[in-house]
Amino acid sequence: MANLKEIKNRITSISSTMQITSAMKMVSASKLKRSQDAITQMRPYSEKLQEILGNLSATLDLSENAYADQREVKTVYIVGVTSNRGLCGGFNNNIIKKAKALIAGEYAGKDVKVISVGKKINDAFKRSEVNYRPDAIGAAEDMFNDLTFERCSDLAQFLMDEFAAGKVDKVVVIYNKFKNAAVQIVTDEQLLPIEVTKSEEGGSSTGDYIFEPSKQEIVEELIPKSLKTQLYKSLLDSSASEHGARMTAMHKATDNAGEMKRDLTLLYNKARQAAITNEILEIVGGAEALKGK
Repeated sequence: MANLKEIKNRITSISSTMQITSAMKMVSASKLKRSQDAITQMRPYSEKLQEILGNLSATLDLSENAYADQREVKTVYIVGVTSNRGLCGGFNNNIIKKAKALIAGEYAGKDVKVISVGKKINDAFKRSEVNYRPDAIGAAEDMFNDLTFERCSDLAQFLMDEFAAGKVDKVVVIYNKFKNAAVQIVTDEQLLPIEVTKSEEGGSSTGDYIFEPSKQEIVEELIPKSLKTQLYKSLLDSSASEHGARMTAMHKATDNAGEMKRDLTLLYNKARQAAITNEILEIVGGAEALKGK
């Protein structure tokens, strides 16, 4: 049985760990509330804008909408969205595994380039054989340090420019979609080319639109804004998912540490009782020996 000092040191160490994990849980819980409010407010707007974009794209020809060009896929950009820090369960590993699965499966044989948003996917791919684009928008891993629509717009504009110039044929965003604090859904969404909305009969949905002030002005304003909003929504989803995953992971870590502390406390009490019993036996034995003399 371990000695009392060793057990006591372990109890002290676990108690310190519990304080840290509990504090991290509370910090993540406060951040989750803000992030959850942000994505809850953004999601309906983004989905409606995306629906309008799909319907609008069905009324345009290629010359009017270069972002809907359905050409043969030779080059693919995978935008992987992870966090900058760990201690959030499988949050980051799930994204990395999904990206590798797409590269080895659906996009096998294609020219695939990974654009990282978040330090963890950056670390995972910068030494891999997959082409890597850390220069896409500079320090993309700093995106979550100050997540704003303007910063996200820079990345979206870069992707749109690359697609319009024919340097990439498809852009896919992989991120964790927020459902609740305990559940995050790994999602891969096609950002470019724009997917045209289909009608129930299988053809393109060509709603009866009246364009004001003009069709060209609306297209030039709406399409880029919609794509930027779609990407921004993905990053907000990932941010809320990160805090939810970390809060859940730290809650479990705190509970596990509490169980270990209880087990060690019981072990400590048993060892202490055994030590006291041995001391009593030694004293009694010594007293009996003295009587014998």
